[in-house]
Amino acid sequence: MEAVHAALREAFKILPHDRNVRLIAHQPHRFACPPERSHPDLYTHVSIDAFAGRSLDAKRALYRGIVENLGALGIPKDHVKILLRELPRENWGIRGGQAGCDVELGFKVDV
Repeated sequence: MEAVHAALREAFKILPHDRNVRLIAHQPHRFACPPERSHPDLYTHVSIDAFAGRSLDAKRALYRGIVENLGALGIPKDHVKILLRELPRENWGIRGGQAGCDVELGFKVDV
């Protein structure tokens, strides 16, 4: 979880305490990965929901950072799949039921 969060902090410039990370581990018989992977037990799918607005360069940096950070944990680069879903800030209800577009986040989204 820290590998993904560290990449988000670096690439998307989120604040260190802005941490909403969940780890779901599936039993091998409940998660199929591409059959050509040498270590199917290490196949890792990272799914990220984020505010819309980051640049393509920031997204590329995020993908590289996640793969590098997970590689340090022994996960092969070709065993990582990342899905980034971007949602407009008005589609987020945060901080006591406020629309995300009405909240001062403390960081820039357009990085």
